[in-house]
Amino acid sequence: MQEWKARSNAYHLMESVYKDDLEGVPINFRPDTIVEDALLHFNIKVHDWIYPAKSYFVAICYAKWIEKDFKEDFYTVLDDTDLIPKDPYFRRYSQDKETYDAILKRLEFNEDKGMCPDVREYYQEEMLFDKL
Repeated sequence: MQEWKARSNAYHLMESVYKDDLEGVPINFRPDTIVEDALLHFNIKVHDWIYPAKSYFVAICYAKWIEKDFKEDFYTVLDDTDLIPKDPYFRRYSQDKETYDAILKRLEFNEDKGMCPDVREYYQEEMLFDKL
């Protein structure tokens, strides 16, 4: 088992309350504007939970950071069912290659912009909990 998966599994076994739990949170569901909405998450602070775009955004962030922190292949991670196990809107890369490719083609990834710092906080809590 890859180290990032072991860490994620351990985190989810230990944690019972998640800061980003969808229960009771109003969700803005916009399946027709995924690419634009995902790119929005990368560039500005988004106060609405826009799905399924947020799932694509989080998946790309996590895959980039796992690639960097654990030396894994970005596309392999992005296609892994265990990448975001608690997100009902998450689609693996192979399930929606066209949408992911459209986002990635226009993306200038900067982890200091948009919603990236917030997601980085969750990522660090989950994947790097013993290194904080």
